[in-house]
Formats: sequence, C-alpha cells, structure tokens
Amino acid sequence: MDFNHLVPVIRQLALEAGAKIMEVYADPDFEVKTKGDASPVTEADEAADAIISAGLRAAFPEVVLITEEQAASHALTAETFLIVDPLDGTKEFVQRRGDFTVNIAYVEKGVPLRGVVYAPAKERLFYTLPDGTAVEESLVDGSVRPIRVATPDNAALMVVASKSHRDQATNDYIEKYQVKDSRSAGSSLKFCLVATGEADLYPRLGRTMEWDTAAGDAVLRGAGGQVVRMDDHSPLAYGKPGWDNPFFIALAPGVVLK
Repeated sequence: MDFNHLVPVIRQLALEAGAKIMEVYADPDFEVKTKGDASPVTEADEAADAIISAGLRAAFPEVVLITEEQAASHALTAETFLIVDPLDGTKEFVQRRGDFTVNIAYVEKGVPLRGVVYAPAKERLFYTLPDGTAVEESLVDGSVRPIRVATPDNAALMVVASKSHRDQATNDYIEKYQVKDSRSAGSSLKFCLVATGEADLYPRLGRTMEWDTAAGDAVLRGAGGQVVRMDDHSPLAYGKPGWDNPFFIALAPGVVLK
C-alpha cells in the first residue's frame, strides 16, 4: 500500500462523509430504523457509507473492503483490508449528543496501520500520517499538530469509558485502579482521548466489532499507545472470524494493568 496515496484519500472521504452526516443531523425529523441486531441505523449511516465505499473502491479496487453497513462484506475473510464504520456512535447521533465519529482504517496482517477518526459535531479530526505517526488537524485554520500519549501516573490515572455502554462490570474494573478522574465519551473518540493524553486508560467490557475500533486503534498506535485484549494483554488483532472483538483495554504505556 502506498501510504502517501492512502492517507489523503481516507482523510478527504471522512470529511465528505462527516459533512453529509451533519446535514442529516441538522434535520429535526430524520428517520431512525432498527437493524437485525436491534441497533439503530439512520439515513446518515447509509449516506456516509455510500460516499466512503465509492471513494475507497475507486481508489483501491484491489483491496478488500469491510463496512458495517454492508452485511455482505461481513462474510468476507482477509488478511489485508480496509474497514469502515461510516457513523460510529449512532445512539449518540440519535440522541444528539455529538459524540459520533467517522472511522476508516487500513489493516495489514492483523495490524491497523493507518486510520482516520473524524468527529464532525465536535470538529475534531485525528489521523495517521504516511509515516504512521498520529496528528490532530484543526478544522479552523488547517494546522496539524502531532499527538502523543501521556506519561501516566499510576497513583492518579485519567480514565475514559463508554457513554452508552457503561455498566457495573466496567465500573468494577475501573475501581481496581487509583483514578484521579474519569469521563464518559461515545464512539471511537475514547481512543483519541488516550492518544492525545487527555486520558490514560480506556477499558471496554462489552461487545464491539472491528470496524468500531480499527481506526481509533491505528490513531492510538501512531501516538505511542496500545490496545490489548483484556484476557491475556496481548495486542488486539484484526481480521478475526466474524469481525468480533474480545473485551479490550486501550492505554498509554506505563499504565500497570490489573
């Protein structure tokens, strides 16, 4: 893969999809449907998926494309692929909480090497550069700043957890640590908050799919962080059968895992 070609393409597609999402978001009466797994889907999910899928297939016709909104792609298997969640955090979108993102990632041999996470309502854009390092771009002036995980203080950790899926098991896990403060956030923004040093630890004890995590994982890796399985603390791998993730922990190196 030519990353000098890939990165501008996925960045631009995320911005275009985000613009379409915000058009729908501004409509007070957008339609919400229910998918087979009982999760919500809106016209924004579908329109964003159409934009991203068309752009990726045109630019990289030889690369397998996995996307949440195209069930046929879920039956595919691949070691190298592009993976998309066109609107991660649909519950946040429906409830107009703003914590939703556009996620696009490129995975090779189980590792998410490059990715973009765009939170259009928050006007925050995170992505990996061609060299793999992570940045946040200002949509106000176009400036780009490198982002880096914090050096954690295990006696006073900053923790971020899911806004829509936080449960007692998550709270019990967080209580194992000495926590200075915790905050809730939706979608893949949680990975990015660890990547920028705004949080040290993000545990997820709940079902996620690879399209939920790959882009945020890539950004976090590019900022010096890591995502590991909760059961054995091995790196979270991609291209798994069915595209399901195990429980995982995103963290800044230096956090002593419990």
